[in-house]
Amino acid sequence: MDDQQARECVAGVEVLLEKVEGLRDPAARDTAMELVGALLDLYGEGLARITTQQPQLVAPLAGDELVSHLLLLHGLHPVPLEQRVRQALEDVRPYLESHGGGVELLGVEGGAARLRLEGSCNGCPSSTATLKLAIEDAIHKAAPEVERVVAEGTVDPGPPLLQIELSESLRPEPTGSWVEAGGMADLPGDVPLLREIAGEEVLFVRLGRGAYAYRPSCPACRHSLEDGRLNGARLECPECGLRYDVRHAGRCVDDPDTHLEPVPLLADGAGRITVALGAAV
Repeated sequence: MDDQQARECVAGVEVLLEKVEGLRDPAARDTAMELVGALLDLYGEGLARITTQQPQLVAPLAGDELVSHLLLLHGLHPVPLEQRVRQALEDVRPYLESHGGGVELLGVEGGAARLRLEGSCNGCPSSTATLKLAIEDAIHKAAPEVERVVAEGTVDPGPPLLQIELSESLRPEPTGSWVEAGGMADLPGDVPLLREIAGEEVLFVRLGRGAYAYRPSCPACRHSLEDGRLNGARLECPECGLRYDVRHAGRCVDDPDTHLEPVPLLADGAGRITVALGAAV
């Protein structure tokens, strides 16, 4: 079972629990909930014994998304909440920087993570939606017990400080779903790579340790950029010759009113890549 299948399994369990809670027969409902509670206690005791008898295994195991959530469920996770949130923001920082922005953690208290968004995303076609989705997903994976993310940031044009609620729930939005897209090691460093991910074509570009994803069509001539020439961070359309800055949200170097369509991408510490399909604007 891979991570995506594990997430689907968790979602299925939540649906079943909702059905149990909705049973009309109080006796049947109470019995079913007692069974669920007994199973949780049993598995929790097993995990507690593992962490007590084999403490050297806890930290490596906590790096697995599913195991991490199980450890959190039973209060056994070895990494403090704020440290996990900070690491989540470090994981998403390269993507924020590609949109001309940054993020600073102000603190975590009362179930809320308070952030400060830095920089400007002028000219980015998906600044609000994709940055929101990327930040939420990163924190949701590392710290599911965080209930709210509140961000302060400068927005141009507009007032110097804008207070925004990124979400009331950290569940993935229906407008964009995160899908596994292979590993960083699979991406060549000198040419773009076109892949079909969950039935959609996505163009990947690797620059040093960073990876970026875009819709594959040139916005000016609609020609595919699969055979585009990569010169540093600039990707040149083989048909019309326009050049796009891959690191900065696909802004066109030759025409400031033209830009590629970014696809949100996250890479974890093991080099696994996920993209948010349906989230690009």
